[in-house]
Amino acid sequence: MANIITAIDIGSHKVCAVIAIVDDEGKAKVIGESSYPAYGIKKGEITGIDEAINSIASALTGAERMAGLTVSSAYVTINGKQIISNNNKGVVAISDSEISEDDVFRALEQAKTVAIPPAREIIHLIPRQFIVDQQSGIKVPIGMTGTRLEVDAHIISAPTTAIHNLQKCIQSIGLRIDGIVFSGWAAAQSVLTQTEKELGVLLLDFGGGTVSITTFVEDSITYSTSIPFGGSNITRDLAAGLRLSLDDAEKVKVRAEEVFRSADMAGSKDKDDDDKPKKTDILDVSQLDIEGVKTISRKLFTDIIGARVEEVFDLIKANIEQSGNDFKLPAGIVITGGSALVPEITALAKKSFGVPARIGNPKGLEGLVDGISSPAYSAAQGLILYALGDEVYRGDSKFSSNSGSKKKGGSQGGLFGKLGGIFKNILP
Repeated sequence: MANIITAIDIGSHKVCAVIAIVDDEGKAKVIGESSYPAYGIKKGEITGIDEAINSIASALTGAERMAGLTVSSAYVTINGKQIISNNNKGVVAISDSEISEDDVFRALEQAKTVAIPPAREIIHLIPRQFIVDQQSGIKVPIGMTGTRLEVDAHIISAPTTAIHNLQKCIQSIGLRIDGIVFSGWAAAQSVLTQTEKELGVLLLDFGGGTVSITTFVEDSITYSTSIPFGGSNITRDLAAGLRLSLDDAEKVKVRAEEVFRSADMAGSKDKDDDDKPKKTDILDVSQLDIEGVKTISRKLFTDIIGARVEEVFDLIKANIEQSGNDFKLPAGIVITGGSALVPEITALAKKSFGVPARIGNPKGLEGLVDGISSPAYSAAQGLILYALGDEVYRGDSKFSSNSGSKKKGGSQGGLFGKLGGIFKNILP
């Protein structure tokens, strides 16, 4: 029987459920997807259990209806300002001249001893590199010869209460949890290229209530966190500045690119003194059906958005600098998430960070992906790709209740394929 993967991305603005079928070659094909407004979820954290359960159940029901089947388990994202990360090392003496899985397991256990407060739990223990007798940069040490094994690991943790609330919501709708995944780590699976991760890149998953921050250097994750600012802050600023309701301000923000394009096409018919298309300051928003408002000022709109986005970028820079990491990375910045389509956001990023910037669109899945092809669905698609990798499919997550029975995926291979299922025993 074919393997089914279900992903539920729980955001501040929407909950998205995606169901994919895995073929014999290890490729995932989307057969169902659905989104539903997120209620009971604020800035990435669950604030109302019953409302959140309803939103999750509604999104899942829509995806199941499209797929024509009922699922029993899912991978889910977690986010919020209390997500933190640490880099720690574990060192062990090699029990035999040849490094075994047991040696790797013991090294990872040592790395896990980083001080984590009692009120927090580790959700990811990600090996960045192994060092064998001072030879660094090793990804797969098993089978090598040496006397001393060291692992450099990236550890992501979340509050125990946040994890338990999320578990309660998922289990209340009759699902088992295959894995709980930081949304920034999930998004990285679907939008970053291997070259970007090798050179060094900053990924910003710019959602409705949070921005997930993830940095990579030399194909290794170096920093993960989240800040409680997002597209909803921009919406509130637009509502105040343009004197609109929040719902109407959201319409303007979401369809701004369309409005700009229409205005520029109209302006291309008129030329200025230098024979260049005129850029009109008056934007026609009549197609948005906003009562009493037919036009808005382009300059006012961009000034409002620019001020807020620059403020968020300043907070991100301060956050990364405080952590001791670097945001001036050769591959620049990749911006994804629902707010990545805000007009001129890449130009604002280049100005703020002084490095190249691009919009990250999710890739890697086949099937019914037209409805989930925008940056708003990067984490949802990334969850499916994450599940395909040996890291989860062979049992990395402590939340998995049936990982050992699943067929091995093959998209990530490498270390996790060789380690088999030992990761399911690493976390408490």
